[in-house]
Amino acid sequence: MATQNPATPMVGTAIRAGELAKKPRIGESIIQTILFVCGAISILTTVGIVYILGSESLNFFTKTNWEDTNKRLVVDMSQAATTLEAAESGAAIEVGETIRLSDEIMEVTAINGTIVSVARGVDGSEIVPHNAGVTIERATDVSVWDTLTSTNWTPQLGNFGLWPLILATMMTSVIAMLVALPVGLATAIYLSEYASEKARSTLKPILEVLAGVPTVVYGYFALTFMTPLLRSLFGLETVKIFNTASAGIVVGILIIPLVTSMSEDALHAVPDSLRQAAYGLGATKLETSLRIVLPAALSGITAAFVVAISRAIGETMVVAIAAGSGPKNFDFGEDSLFGYILNPFESAETMTGHIVRISGGDLSYDSIDYNSIFAIGLGLFLMTLTLNIISRRIVAKYREVYE
Repeated sequence: MATQNPATPMVGTAIRAGELAKKPRIGESIIQTILFVCGAISILTTVGIVYILGSESLNFFTKTNWEDTNKRLVVDMSQAATTLEAAESGAAIEVGETIRLSDEIMEVTAINGTIVSVARGVDGSEIVPHNAGVTIERATDVSVWDTLTSTNWTPQLGNFGLWPLILATMMTSVIAMLVALPVGLATAIYLSEYASEKARSTLKPILEVLAGVPTVVYGYFALTFMTPLLRSLFGLETVKIFNTASAGIVVGILIIPLVTSMSEDALHAVPDSLRQAAYGLGATKLETSLRIVLPAALSGITAAFVVAISRAIGETMVVAIAAGSGPKNFDFGEDSLFGYILNPFESAETMTGHIVRISGGDLSYDSIDYNSIFAIGLGLFLMTLTLNIISRRIVAKYREVYE
């Protein structure tokens, strides 16, 4: 009696499986291609943004910018003249400065009242006659060191110290965090540990509706409600109409849903077995929430906090409307640190608020004011990038993996 080879069915099965694996799946290939394209677009968009910020910021720091002195040529200037008469009004011109009339570049060698002696045809520019009324411009070079150390931001006068904008941004962000982090975390703990499933499914979507309110509405809420409230509490003379305190508080209210939602997700992801073990040892619900669940969800909560801080730093409309519309320039030697520089009841202009304000004006392309927007944007990008790097390190260090 012939016996059947037991390996034959397995070989046949393997062959059929191989044929099945090689069978083309057009729908699967299309979906994979679409997902790849979406990922590539996201990466290329990020690279493009970083490239634009970097290239325009480099242009801001390396290119010679021409600033209007608001002075005009009083009398005609011939092609052979080595002096010019400038109007008395406008910014002061100093010896050694480089100036420009039309397309001709000159260097100031001496000044006697309104008579300015110049060396003409600098940098190979063509020497030509000039008519009275021509605008006198001067060269302005922006130093990276001065930008990072100076405390005066007035681009019209050639001052590009970022610290007034940075400190205003940090003040509003710190105030926002003092509001959003404790309130958001407490709300998350309630939704995760105390609220019933029905209450959680009802309250969480209602809370997240706040995230859908336009930020311009929050800005006018800060200006028309929060500022009058602060002025009634601390006095009209103490609290200015535009101040960083009301802007920071409302930014904190704005990001409470973000902190709550992300923190609640992290708390809810903690295995229930840890809670039951704590209850079995006699722990109360509060002790279990604060000593067991909260440390177990620390990495997710940290990520929520960092995202919220980045959101506060990048907030625009609230601070543009409620915080102020002028940089709060200061001098460390003359101004009190907490009496003026860090006074939350004074008006100040943040980095994002300044970008909004000057972008809404008549900025000419490639002007020094225009290029300064990208330098400020690069500063914001580096701040949020640093926060995200710190967040990733903290999450990697304290992350708990449960099976």
